[in-house]
Amino acid sequence: MSDTQKKSVYKIVLLGDGAVGKTSIRQQYLGKGFKEGYSMTIGADFCVKRVELSTMIITFQIWDLAGQQRFDVVREVYYRGSSGALLVFDVSNASSFENLPAWLNELTKNNYERIVPIVLIGNKTDLRGTVPCLPKEAGQQYAKALTDWTGFEVPYLETSAKTGLNVDEAFMLLSKQIESFLDKYQLRG
Repeated sequence: MSDTQKKSVYKIVLLGDGAVGKTSIRQQYLGKGFKEGYSMTIGADFCVKRVELSTMIITFQIWDLAGQQRFDVVREVYYRGSSGALLVFDVSNASSFENLPAWLNELTKNNYERIVPIVLIGNKTDLRGTVPCLPKEAGQQYAKALTDWTGFEVPYLETSAKTGLNVDEAFMLLSKQIESFLDKYQLRG
């Protein structure tokens, strides 16, 4: 670490329906690989990852929020102070895509009515060709609608937590979105 490197701490929330792969994305990002089978997150799970880039050191505080409706009251507190969000759906589960507006509403409502940088994630792309999946264009169109709604770019990225495809890129893209957001709205302290 050099004295010229800027240090930033970003509280990131992973949100979306249960079983869309939020925990697997987090585990893959932490270098823990993929585990077969489903293990429900109870309430929220938390981890920290520090990433050194050429000009900055980013500490991600990653909050993996349970996707089941019965945990909605528990989740409320975890949204507060979020710097950004990975909004995740399962490309093989249309209802997880259709529920995305409810997740955005919950995020905004519980984060002081603030809209934060978002990266839309279509996960489980390794299932394409084996089961019916939403087309990539559905995610791209929704990301464009979110860009229009938020007033800043909301990128769409397809991932596979199983193979690791684009998992690291999702977090790096979100960090760039947060940096751009902070610069645009001059929110640096």
